[in-house]
Amino acid sequence: MRRVLSAAGLALLLPLTATSVASATGGHGPGTCAKKAALFCEDFQSLPVGGAASLKWGVDTKHGTLTVEPAAGGQKVLHVHTEGNGRAFLRVDDFAPPGNGFYGRVRLRVKAFPTAPDWAHYTLVEATGAGPEIVRPLGGQYVPTLGKDLWGVGADGGPTGDWTDWRESAPSRAGVWQCVEWRMDPADNRISVWFDGVPQPDLTVSTRAHGGNDADFVFPRFDTVKLGWQLYQPNPAPSAYDLWMDDITLSTGRVGCA
Repeated sequence: MRRVLSAAGLALLLPLTATSVASATGGHGPGTCAKKAALFCEDFQSLPVGGAASLKWGVDTKHGTLTVEPAAGGQKVLHVHTEGNGRAFLRVDDFAPPGNGFYGRVRLRVKAFPTAPDWAHYTLVEATGAGPEIVRPLGGQYVPTLGKDLWGVGADGGPTGDWTDWRESAPSRAGVWQCVEWRMDPADNRISVWFDGVPQPDLTVSTRAHGGNDADFVFPRFDTVKLGWQLYQPNPAPSAYDLWMDDITLSTGRVGCA
């Protein structure tokens, strides 16, 4: 994976802050999706415990599983598990956001991030469609020169190449629930990110300001969004990965975490 090594972009702007919305249950209580008009919403409350399946979405796995599990407070959450450099995604197909722009929100907790190999690269949210760019509004990379896992927006497969535009001000935090939001703005092919309701402007990328080749970054015509986990390098440490997701929403307006 291509590494983003420029120190010029590593401005320490806004720290991540944990708020009450990222609770130990990971959820918002029964009826989260019933309360909001959205392009897509899944809070897992109506699904049985066990292997995850729904008529609303598909599953994309290799060396991985998706399971609906009970959680505190009567909640249910999606447990994503992968082995090695496997993948396990909930896949939203036939997705057609008006004007090709949308907001996303997911609550998540990752048990552990990779510590090997150097520059290990992971994806949690991916959006694709008609066009060459594979867009990753939420992913990250283990940066051995800093000894840290850092969140980053990225892309692959298009003119801008393979990149993860990580920032030192956005560490990937293990073992805690976080509410993550993102916006895909087609006006300038701009991706914006929030953690627990706090904007992270240094993770913003756009047509000409991104971490890839000297070429325009242009959204595809979105038709698919995947949420889960994929690690790309073989023989990682740890050798398996677990994360939990809840309250997944895709909408024409910002959903928020409150």
